[in-house]
Amino acid sequence: MPPIPRKTPDLGSRSRRTLLQVGAAGLAAMAAPAVVRAQAGPKIRIGYWPIAAGLPFYAAVEQGYFKNAGLDVEVLRFAGAQQIMEAMLSERCDGSANGTGSANIAIGEIAAPGSFKIFCSNPSNVKNVLDEVLVPTASTAKTMADLKGKRVASGPGIQNVTLAKTVLERGGATGATVIELPIGQHVAALAAGQVDGCYTLEPTGTIGRLNESTRVLEAGVIAKYVLGDPMAPWFGGSASLTGAFIKQNPEVSKKFIAAYGQGVAYVRSKPAEARQYLKGYTAIEGKLTGEVPLAAYTMYNEFTPADVAHFQKFFDLFSDKGIFTSRLMVDSMLYKG
Repeated sequence: MPPIPRKTPDLGSRSRRTLLQVGAAGLAAMAAPAVVRAQAGPKIRIGYWPIAAGLPFYAAVEQGYFKNAGLDVEVLRFAGAQQIMEAMLSERCDGSANGTGSANIAIGEIAAPGSFKIFCSNPSNVKNVLDEVLVPTASTAKTMADLKGKRVASGPGIQNVTLAKTVLERGGATGATVIELPIGQHVAALAAGQVDGCYTLEPTGTIGRLNESTRVLEAGVIAKYVLGDPMAPWFGGSASLTGAFIKQNPEVSKKFIAAYGQGVAYVRSKPAEARQYLKGYTAIEGKLTGEVPLAAYTMYNEFTPADVAHFQKFFDLFSDKGIFTSRLMVDSMLYKG
């Protein structure tokens, strides 16, 4: 397992955040705008990647759902999903918020079976947009195949890179070179002509559209090219707790998941109001707050057999590509309550 890099704080938002020291390695991670405190009970350290999909978690913190449940939650910001998984695996973090790559979590589960339990996932497709392929506004590309032999950026980490290569291959863009690049740099790289396209996640497409530098070539690409149906749910990101934390704190875990579920219900019932909590946790603010698409959410007790089948097909891709060293069954990773 590669070492977990040191996180650099965002000094521009220090007024709303505090630095937390994570683990013996001295990992410096930025806490979110609020740290939920309670008088009793274990501390619950939750890692998040600053993207829109984590909205139920942000809302649960800001609405006081965790505090009202008597929970002591520390909010840790990470640069990517792989870092969150590694922190959970090394017991420096107890859980992940939505938006953390499900395949990243699965890789940790394969390394140490029983270490991860998914209690909420954020499915996306052509309607609930998270994933997309962008090109510069002036690009002549009209289909995925038009990126044949081109330079295409991908977000960091094995999940993003594997999916980018798969989408391009199945979309006819043979010979494309995939370049790993932080998602926050995708729009600038496209505008500067450093890459010809990018497989990315929202709010990247909305940012590029608003500043008129990029356009969406195709959205919901994982549902279409991996799952075979543009409307199929792609469970690309998930909220989870470690198996060790659940075993040691079963009642606290139930309270945490219930409070998190309140955040999901709030986002579902009041999406316009909930959007305000994207600010501070992500780079989404101003006009962008009202424009960025919101993911859907599925709690552990809402999965249908069809959902599990689609989730399994996503995992099977990584087995087929040799990324997973063994076939992992999704059902074994779902929290059972």
